[in-house]
Amino acid sequence: MKKVIVSILTLFLITNYSWAQKTIVSIKENQFYINGEPTYKGRYWNGNKIEGLLFNSRMVQGVFDDENPETRVQFVYPDTKKWDPNRNTKEFVKAMEDWYDHGLLSFTLNLQGGSPIGYGNKQWVNNAFEEDGSLKKAYFSRLNKILKKADKLGMVVILGYFYFGQDQFLKDEKAIITATDQTTEWLVSKGYKNILIEVNNETTIHYDHDILKPDRVDELIVRIKEKDAGGGYHFPTGTSFSGAELPVANVVKVSDFLLLHGNGVKESELITKMVEDTKQIDGYDNQPILFNEDDHYDFEKENNNMVAAVKAYASWGFFDFRRKGESYEEGYQSVPVDWKISSKRKKDFFNKVKEITGK
Repeated sequence: MKKVIVSILTLFLITNYSWAQKTIVSIKENQFYINGEPTYKGRYWNGNKIEGLLFNSRMVQGVFDDENPETRVQFVYPDTKKWDPNRNTKEFVKAMEDWYDHGLLSFTLNLQGGSPIGYGNKQWVNNAFEEDGSLKKAYFSRLNKILKKADKLGMVVILGYFYFGQDQFLKDEKAIITATDQTTEWLVSKGYKNILIEVNNETTIHYDHDILKPDRVDELIVRIKEKDAGGGYHFPTGTSFSGAELPVANVVKVSDFLLLHGNGVKESELITKMVEDTKQIDGYDNQPILFNEDDHYDFEKENNNMVAAVKAYASWGFFDFRRKGESYEEGYQSVPVDWKISSKRKKDFFNKVKEITGK
């Protein structure tokens, strides 16, 4: 009987926990590590060091839903004429291996998404939290499917908790803290360690709650970092700033990595300057610098924002949305999303990542 009990317990542990620690992300000085090895180990491209970087793509709508029936109709699939959040996540998970095979090691998700039309917010309700900050089961069920597949593949998820245009659906600061704590505790309970946390997307834009604004968002960064995820491990944590803006000193001092955005940066040499200027901010201590949003491409050209980031030894992230009049295949942020590498822009990005990483 004892052997049977032990076997059942072992099976339970294997089923519920052991898979969830296959992939562990860590940071040593200005490099990202996965399972104790620097990313893209030993890799150089055109004389530029690639080892330790983290190429990524903005895929924030992986758990998207719209709870407003008046706006939900905007996001129907072209084939079924219906919106289906479970289909969205299922197709996301199916596409992930192809991204990984092209050298992509990371992507950004957000529990309050991003603009499902590229830019702007217009009454939709995409929010993984109840008004009091408690977690919505359906959202976290979809999130778990993505994190589980990422862990299996060896991918790192940059998980954003909050997004402007949605944070107003949490009633007060207490709710923001509850959402922060419960999300972090949920990640710990699942055993995930392949997570970089972005407290909120672009802290400098129109947040309703003061604790999500630049002067105080460091409080949430510290709060998350103080949570022991097992064996003294804490989730590497930071937050992002608007396009072309630099992080502020109070955030730099407490962040494990620094998130920049290249939106609005039309000249690639200014990407280099952003990296150089960030290193001069009070509190900078050789943390990795990572762009996780940039809607400038020109991948076929010798110089572009992505190449400029690489030359400055900063990681770079692709932000792609559907322009007016474009087909369903375009854009990774515009809902409904075709998560496959299906358009020219997507192919150009992934082929460039494959070239740079030597995948």
